[in-house]
Amino acid sequence: MAEMTGRCLCGAITYTARDVETEFRACHCGMCRRWSGGPAFAVHAGGVEFRGEEHIRRYDSSPWAERGFCARCGSNLFYRLKPGGTPILWLGTLDDQAGCRLVGEIYVDAKPEGYGLAGDHPRLTESDLQNP
Repeated sequence: MAEMTGRCLCGAITYTARDVETEFRACHCGMCRRWSGGPAFAVHAGGVEFRGEEHIRRYDSSPWAERGFCARCGSNLFYRLKPGGTPILWLGTLDDQAGCRLVGEIYVDAKPEGYGLAGDHPRLTESDLQNP
């Protein structure tokens, strides 16, 4: 795990994240695909300190989670479980993604047929997640 920095596209929001897992996962659920325009690639962190927080807008995407984005440029920044969960950061917002590697996919049963991600890693369906 490492300390990493990141930002939105316009730079109005920057962050420092601690204890970032360099292993990332892909989510193919309908909400993530609609929000991102494709699968969501996300990393977990132990904590995040945002600067320019006045530019963060939060959207309650479900009763249990919210999504954060930049009000100026629209960059998707994070997904966070409520209440008080640590933001799960969008991989593309990290300043340095070197060394990050895909280790799993979720909601593969919702993935469109038009793409596939290479590699030998777990691929979980919605049922797998609801019945661990």
